[in-house]
Amino acid sequence: MKHVLIIHGHPVHDTFVDKLTLEYIRGAESSGADVKELVLNELKFDINFREGYRGNQELEDDLKIAQELIQWADHLVFFYPNWWATYPALLKGFIDRTFLPGFAFKYRKNNPVPEKLLKGKTARLVVTMDSQVWYYYLVQRAPGHHSMRNGILHFCGIRPVYISSLGPMRSSSESRRAKWLKKMFQLGQKMK
Repeated sequence: MKHVLIIHGHPVHDTFVDKLTLEYIRGAESSGADVKELVLNELKFDINFREGYRGNQELEDDLKIAQELIQWADHLVFFYPNWWATYPALLKGFIDRTFLPGFAFKYRKNNPVPEKLLKGKTARLVVTMDSQVWYYYLVQRAPGHHSMRNGILHFCGIRPVYISSLGPMRSSSESRRAKWLKKMFQLGQKMK
């Protein structure tokens, strides 16, 4: 049985991201996956990584549970909106506080390449945006996608990382949204 962890990174309740998440979960469960979900705006934690790697900032109980679920998962699926070409502060704070040395990666003496502690896992990013998807890729050069895929997930050993970019949301028709929802259900069924 495949273990799928949903990381819902939208800071606002009752958005289209909620509907996309539910369809993915329905699809994965219909294929026999064991699915768990972290809704970041319901967790209690300080998003400010106050002293960085120099300090000893205690992990809140919700972040300890999050780390356990990340370890448990075979496949991580991040749902979030594209804000200022990247992702909301809530998701960045969660990553800063959770994907820590000794958990997600480990620096090695006399070796510039860290040990990747989350090898064997795969991921998908489902990113909604108000801009045209082509504009995000061609003009903005997809900085949020590069940061999440290469700077964070690949750095920790998670690969491959698949990406679904959905937009523009503001001007999308009901039929277009219905197609996106159907696609999420299908991706959930494939657990990809």
